[in-house]
Amino acid sequence: MKNWLFVLIGLMCLNLEAQVTKEIFESFKLQERRDVSYYFPEDYSEDKKYPLLVVLDAEYLFDLVVANAKFYSEHQRMPQAIVVGIHQAENDLRWEDCDFEQTSGLPTEKGANFYEFLGTELIPYLETSYEIAPFKMFIGYDITANFGNYFLFKDRSLFNSYLSISPVLATEMESRVPSRLLDLKQEIFYNVVLEKEKTEDRQRILQMNNSIKSLDKENLHYFFDEYDNADHVSIAAYGISKAFDNVFKVFRPISPKEYKTEILTSDEPAIKYLEDRYDMIERLLGFEKPVELNDIMAIYAACLKKDDFESLKPLSEICKKQFPETMMGFYFEGEYYEQLGEPKKAFKTFEKAFQMEEIDFLTKDMALEKIDALKADFGY
Repeated sequence: MKNWLFVLIGLMCLNLEAQVTKEIFESFKLQERRDVSYYFPEDYSEDKKYPLLVVLDAEYLFDLVVANAKFYSEHQRMPQAIVVGIHQAENDLRWEDCDFEQTSGLPTEKGANFYEFLGTELIPYLETSYEIAPFKMFIGYDITANFGNYFLFKDRSLFNSYLSISPVLATEMESRVPSRLLDLKQEIFYNVVLEKEKTEDRQRILQMNNSIKSLDKENLHYFFDEYDNADHVSIAAYGISKAFDNVFKVFRPISPKEYKTEILTSDEPAIKYLEDRYDMIERLLGFEKPVELNDIMAIYAACLKKDDFESLKPLSEICKKQFPETMMGFYFEGEYYEQLGEPKKAFKTFEKAFQMEEIDFLTKDMALEKIDALKADFGY
């Protein structure tokens, strides 16, 4: 394997030394000392919760994951995250850690101990030491990708999201994974990334893909991405960024395409789209995200475009909470009363808006125009 290529890509992406620490973790389960790397956001705060990304094959994948996580979070495409990477290259530990019995497809004794190391030692240590959100993501490559599937076999999966990069599947895993995804009651994101080149497991992966695609479950978010120009090495770089796009789509600001194809075409009130979006963020990630100005303006535009004036009132309440010093909340509320046919309430509300700070396209002149128009029409 061209280990040097992964390292080179990681070093080219970003200098991460200031945020990365490496330590030797003394494992009781493994009876070994293991090298583990951690990445924490520069402005890490105990007042926030952070999703946890668990990365196997840290020598190859850790820098790639951290670089992508930092880039995406800085551009508001995912929340800031804590990344932990387990090093497995020395003495081919990855094959010992993730090996399975050929007949049963279950982990060997060492694999079972490695499973306990992750689930009962390393992750609990991080949860008690740092502000970890409920959302956890597993990332693995070929044999280590397969290992993540064993966490699906519990009644409740330890991880909410999986990225399986060109997996080497254990015995019967092509049927076991769809079966477990069908049975699990929790919200699960499951990503498979595959190169177009032939691999020993390609047909079994495609079989698994067809089985998972046939599942009809609202709480399963499945993504299968295949790349024509990738090989077994470069597929890792392709896969990480695409998986972040898939998993954290709900966290991103509402895009123009989303506005046109999902909000305007929906028969439901525009405000419901916003409420559902932020409820899902809180449910999946375990923390409340402040409503972005971009998203408020998208919903406001949809209210006007769809003549959905009832949505203006709850939208105004959101604005008062998120932007309390600005005129936005009262201006939207004034428009709500205006459309409702209550000019006196509208007049008083626009007066309140006039006294507050301008924001985005909303100006005092606009509030004054509303006030003057109501005076002219109704004599207030």
